[in-house]
Amino acid sequence: MRVLTPPMVSFFAFLHHLAAFTLVATLAVEFVLIRGTLSLESARRLQIVDLIYGISAAAVLVVGFLRVFYFEKGAQYYFYSVPFIAKLSLFLVIGLISIYPTVVFLSWRVPLKQGAAPAVDPVKLRIVRAIIHWELVLVVGILLCAALMARGVGYVGS
Repeated sequence: MRVLTPPMVSFFAFLHHLAAFTLVATLAVEFVLIRGTLSLESARRLQIVDLIYGISAAAVLVVGFLRVFYFEKGAQYYFYSVPFIAKLSLFLVIGLISIYPTVVFLSWRVPLKQGAAPAVDPVKLRIVRAIIHWELVLVVGILLCAALMARGVGYVGS
């Protein structure tokens, strides 16, 4: 059963966009914070920002699927849309590669609780920086897919 009242459709579109913009903003903040010298303060901020990043990613996914199944054109439409499948795939790739930075940030708990900046292997730090950079690049792909999807480009349904 789809609930198609215009206020609900608009509200869930708003929630989806708010979560998506929050996700992109937190990713940009992580990118800036990880580029500098890692201090006690920047390490703590990275942990907090990464938590917000994870929450916003979960919100994008949950609200997005609610929109697909209940508030928009329906799953029959979206799952026959090449840009939607590509957008969802890119989102999942971003989610998977973001696990590594999150694990690294979480590994800093003990030194941060002791009031010390974490000692991070330079190779690990370069990998985290590269992953965050690639996440931002993949977000651009999601934006392209969203624009194509909104215009009905790549719909292969009957």
